[in-house]
Amino acid sequence: MTTRLRQTKATLVCRRTGNLRAVQLLLGHRKIGSTVRYLGIEVDDALAIAEQVSV
Repeated sequence: MTTRLRQTKATLVCRRTGNLRAVQLLLGHRKIGSTVRYLGIEVDDALAIAEQVSV
């Protein structure tokens, strides 16, 4: 899968589910901050999304 396609799919999963943790796992990132930077979303938005997800 190309980098652009991988990023697009990750972005769509995040938008549709609001589940950053799922996107983090799909991308194989160890840190959620890496996923946030990869998706190009703002930290405040990421925190708001993460608060909605229980682990």
